Amino acid sequence: MKLVHDRHHTASGGRLSEVRDLDPGAERLLRRIDRAWSAFKQSYAGLPGEALLEPGVVGRWSVKDLIVHLSIWEEEALRHLPVIAAGGTPPRYAASGGIDAFNARTMEERRGLSLGDALGRLEETHRRLIDLIRSVSPDELRTGTRFRRRLRLDTYGHYALHMNQLRSWRESRAQR
Repeated sequence: MKLVHDRHHTASGGRLSEVRDLDPGAERLLRRIDRAWSAFKQSYAGLPGEALLEPGVVGRWSVKDLIVHLSIWEEEALRHLPVIAAGGTPPRYAASGGIDAFNARTMEERRGLSLGDALGRLEETHRRLIDLIRSVSPDELRTGTRFRRRLRLDTYGHYALHMNQLRSWRESRAQR
């Protein structure tokens, strides 16, 4: 595997370090993830710290809670994508009460995170996820694979959902 120095910078300002040459499909996927990631981050950019802690963005959740939530799901991707790539099947959330129960449990576990810690964790988890994506076979990244479906659900599809919720919340907040 040939390594190249990639001068591409992510929207978060992080520099992608030594990476292998990627096929065009993988590069398109990484750009798609980066665009959705950037749009999500832009949806709360410029808000003062106290606004990021204000409940009511989605139910009782604040912007910080959404940041924590996305970080949790990227951690789930990091845990389960290698299992999928190896041909295995990750455990089903139904076995532990379903996705809503998982969200409630994991959010409660992290309720005490500071805003700074939540933001730092989000950036670190995202960097690790991008590194994982860069390391897998291009076959895993093709549209229609189990790997790609899980990746979409835990990343760019998920970012877009919460970005739209944040934008709606900001619009309604501005009208008050």
